[in-house]
Amino acid sequence: MMNNQMTIKDHTAVISFNPGVGILSGEFIGLNGGADFYANSVEGLHKEGEVSLNTFLDVCREQGLEP
Repeated sequence: MMNNQMTIKDHTAVISFNPGVGILSGEFIGLNGGADFYANSVEGLHKEGEVSLNTFLDVCREQGLEP
């Protein structure tokens, strides 16, 4: 498995590639909770990462929590 990083909206995610199933996965670091995302292309991973991050940040705002 190979690890890299991706930045989405000033938040860093660790990216892993599982060659056995051909899936990229990302997990944002430095947040107060988990925000994971998955895709089978880098473009798809970026889009899914934005969706995951936006959802996470929306929930934090709704609950009055710092991300």
